[in-house]
Amino acid sequence: MTTDLRALHKEVGQSTWLDNLSRTLIHDDVLRKYISADGISGVTSNPSIFQKAIHSSPYYQDDLRQAAESAERLYEQLVLQDLQMACDLLRPVHHESGGDDGWVSWEESPRLAHDEAATVAEARRLRGLVQRDNLLIKVPATPQGIAALATLIGEGISVNVTLMFGLEHVHQVFAAYQQGLAHWVKHGGDPRRVKAVASLFLSRVDTLVDQQLEKIATAEALALRGKAAVAMAKVAYKVYQETFHGDGFAELAKAGGRPQYLLWASTSTKNPEYSDLLYVEPLMGPETINTLPDETLNKLRDHGHIANRVSEDLDAAQAVMAGLESLGIHMDSVAEQLQQEGLAAFAKSFEEMLAEVDKAMPRSG
Repeated sequence: MTTDLRALHKEVGQSTWLDNLSRTLIHDDVLRKYISADGISGVTSNPSIFQKAIHSSPYYQDDLRQAAESAERLYEQLVLQDLQMACDLLRPVHHESGGDDGWVSWEESPRLAHDEAATVAEARRLRGLVQRDNLLIKVPATPQGIAALATLIGEGISVNVTLMFGLEHVHQVFAAYQQGLAHWVKHGGDPRRVKAVASLFLSRVDTLVDQQLEKIATAEALALRGKAAVAMAKVAYKVYQETFHGDGFAELAKAGGRPQYLLWASTSTKNPEYSDLLYVEPLMGPETINTLPDETLNKLRDHGHIANRVSEDLDAAQAVMAGLESLGIHMDSVAEQLQQEGLAAFAKSFEEMLAEVDKAMPRSG
């Protein structure tokens, strides 16, 4: 018996998005089947995903030989088509959900991560290129990206905030979203047209924290291995509930404002000693999103168990967080280190991809 993944949304209220996008997925009808058979209701992408897609898929080869003013503009032309096709495939989901689901994310260039004004300008430009109502612009949860979030939401531009690794990121992003939404509503904007999600990365947290626990090497420390990320996510969900189902958001909710759902990202298990659904099953819950790479999606279909669990064991989760702090593992510092590493990894993929595109471009003369 395989798991009917559509039950996740019907019975639990969690959306399942695909953490992958390529022309192969679209042209070989894989994405369409994921949507119809598994209830996939969104797509996330990033520079690493597009690097892999352009390198490995045969469907880009002809377009790679197009003339363009630069490798970055040619890359943009390539992925623009993918994003538009994915948006079109998910348009029925977007319509049926009243705009709550059916979104496709396009991440801005990592070169802009620390430039607030450029981040805002680029979001406007990319939105204009795609011309689809169900596009989310991905901006990083750097201080400059968070400031840009408030501005963009204030202009009615929907955003996926990425590279969040800690509770301080969660608090700051939620506050900026509410600030932007209040501005949008105050100036006559329809809040039902605006969507934002907050992408909290998980597996990388355990990878780094486990390394620190193994250096400490006491029984108390070793007992906490593999527990930090899920504990953090459960506490973050409590913050979400208090923020968007409390008095502070009541007026915006009454006006039609949407809560900023937490999106669980980096959900493939890195340590083979842990459950291959460690970042999936314990975090199933209403008003959340889990974005899964194909391999994790297949594992969930093969042997996953659908149940609302995200609010379970909150006391234990808070005890894990307190235990880490008592051992000298400061999760805000972990989050900042991981964000810097994540930005560096995406920048490396982005530059490598541009080099590959540049190599394939036709030369004049």
